[in-house]
Amino acid sequence: MVDWLDGVYHLHYTRFNLLVFFFGISGADRVGFLTMKILALSDNVISFIYSPQVKRRFQGVDLLLGCGDLSYNYLEYVYDALDVPLYFVRGNHDQVVEYGSGTQRTYPHGGIDLHGKACFIKGILLAGVEGSLRYRPGMFQYSQSEMWLHVFRLAPALLKNRLVHGRYLDVFISHAPPAGIHCETDLPHRGIEAFRWLIDFFKPAYFIHGHIHIQRPDSITESQVGRTCIINTFGFREIEIETPA
Repeated sequence: MVDWLDGVYHLHYTRFNLLVFFFGISGADRVGFLTMKILALSDNVISFIYSPQVKRRFQGVDLLLGCGDLSYNYLEYVYDALDVPLYFVRGNHDQVVEYGSGTQRTYPHGGIDLHGKACFIKGILLAGVEGSLRYRPGMFQYSQSEMWLHVFRLAPALLKNRLVHGRYLDVFISHAPPAGIHCETDLPHRGIEAFRWLIDFFKPAYFIHGHIHIQRPDSITESQVGRTCIINTFGFREIEIETPA
């Protein structure tokens, strides 16, 4: 179901089964699985999320994902309010040091920087890569070649996942989109070639990105490529999946 809410799409996935996704087991066979709710954020501060309403609106969320271009203070507020694990990558507009509220932040306190890392949390295999293509001086921008290096450096951990967990990856987060999907033609918003290879080879269930701002309610923000559902999380998205118990 897709609702237009506060200028962003709110996409609510129900009864998504990773075992069905990877092994084709029918819904009747689903046993020993737990439902996990993920709240993904990027690019745009949502007023009701940055308020006491967030606790009531997102009751039951199990995992918080940040896909870049949001202040550390904003992510930290949501993290504190929901009291769930936070994993994030930075976007091209993020600051190395953020000043505010009488303190200096180099990351959202309590959050875990997922750039260039793979991890296993609450039954979910996560990995991430930060930034966009380089188009000006500044941090968190890379060439296509550098993005390939980021992805290749993840490969050993993802191959290990296959040996240990029977699959490479469940959820990949980035700031920039993959090449040819949800991207634009100008240099800052072009997609990343290495991400298309990652999708084709490692087949994550979800690829969640930000960076591409949504100006119209009919903009395409969800695409399917093989086994991977690619989601532009501009503003916020809720994703509900099932994981092994």
